[in-house]
Amino acid sequence: MSKIKLLSLMISFMLVISMLAGCGTANKNQSTNQSAEPAGKEVKITLLNSKGEVQAQLEEAAKVFSNENPGIVLEVIPCPAGGSPFEKVTSMYASGNAPSLAMLDPGDIVKFKDKFVDLTSEKWVEDTIPGVADAATIDGKLYGFPSTIEGFALIYNKKVLDKAGVDPASIKTRKSLEDAFKKVEASGVAPVVISPMDWSLGAHFLSIAYVDQAKDGDSLKKFMQSLKEGKADLKNNKIFTGLMETFDVLKKYNIDKNDPLAGTYERGPELLGKGTVGFWFMGNWAWPQIKSFDTADGQYGFVPVPISDNADDYGNSQIIKGTSKFIGVDKEQNSPEQQAAAKKFLNWIVYEKSGQDFLVNKANFIPAFKNITLEIQDPLGKSIKDYMTQNKAMNSIDTYFAMPADHWKQVGASMQKYLAGQSDVETLAKEIEEYWKQAK
Repeated sequence: MSKIKLLSLMISFMLVISMLAGCGTANKNQSTNQSAEPAGKEVKITLLNSKGEVQAQLEEAAKVFSNENPGIVLEVIPCPAGGSPFEKVTSMYASGNAPSLAMLDPGDIVKFKDKFVDLTSEKWVEDTIPGVADAATIDGKLYGFPSTIEGFALIYNKKVLDKAGVDPASIKTRKSLEDAFKKVEASGVAPVVISPMDWSLGAHFLSIAYVDQAKDGDSLKKFMQSLKEGKADLKNNKIFTGLMETFDVLKKYNIDKNDPLAGTYERGPELLGKGTVGFWFMGNWAWPQIKSFDTADGQYGFVPVPISDNADDYGNSQIIKGTSKFIGVDKEQNSPEQQAAAKKFLNWIVYEKSGQDFLVNKANFIPAFKNITLEIQDPLGKSIKDYMTQNKAMNSIDTYFAMPADHWKQVGASMQKYLAGQSDVETLAKEIEEYWKQAK
């Protein structure tokens, strides 16, 4: 055999050995990657957040949850400021990108029940405070996770009231409210600020006229049904007209009365926290913002919005509370793995210390669950709990009647016109009645 042939054979042999070794290494690496893949596979889920005031807190909670649950990545998507959660979720479904978890208003849960997972068998259902999940219960099935109990009325800055010689406990009538405004004004402070957002005026303030109609749910449902049927006569309804007379008092003493629609939500907590005004109509969700401007050492609380000059009238001593937001889990466009991860996040909120810490201490939510024993730290949450303990907290209208998704926007616009002096009570009543006749 020639030297050239021998050299060629040796080179070929070495190439074969090298290729076999490489294949072995590749097979070994491939085997290693396959066995590691399930453990390293990420499940990405999304949460549409319609409570902009806790966006930062939710984003931080998502990081903590993902760290404690390797393999699950949670992204928090904010709903556009002032936008309708219903419209946002509808558009996301239309684009084939439905969120794994959607935080919605109570009335919207009904509209998405066919797209949401039935949560009735979840562990946390047994630990839910009775009644708080009623608005998301349809035909015996639960389609929403009650994220928080909230309340709204007139928030006061006690430091301002003390200086003016006003005892908040004395405010039980329209006259006593105006007397308090006069004293605050005489002390050199503007009495009140009215935030003109349609959701505040339409979903919150006007809802007092609904809830104050009766103490029992059946009577409230009948009244709301009469609105839908065009049988209600608001301009001659003493609850509605009484509430609007109180609104006239608020307008009279509003720090923004010369330009009532110019205000923003962000301005309210600054004015109240700095003691520029004595009162602000809003809910306990505003505490994180008020806290950043606090000059009263955390001394804040609620007084009801009176509807008459008779202290014994129903509503004059009560505030409104309810489950303001429910979280639904999508079953149409999210995989079983994503659905399982979404459920795990809800359980994390209820049962894990870090989840409870987010709910109570970071987001300042009032828990809807009996097992969460963390003490509410913020003064507004404490005030609501006090009203609940005294049985002076009325359920929100959503507890009894599924409000249309466009209610706050449509009637809110009518309330804005009234606030700006562009309509009278009779016109406002007619516009609200016309809305309800065509409401879906």
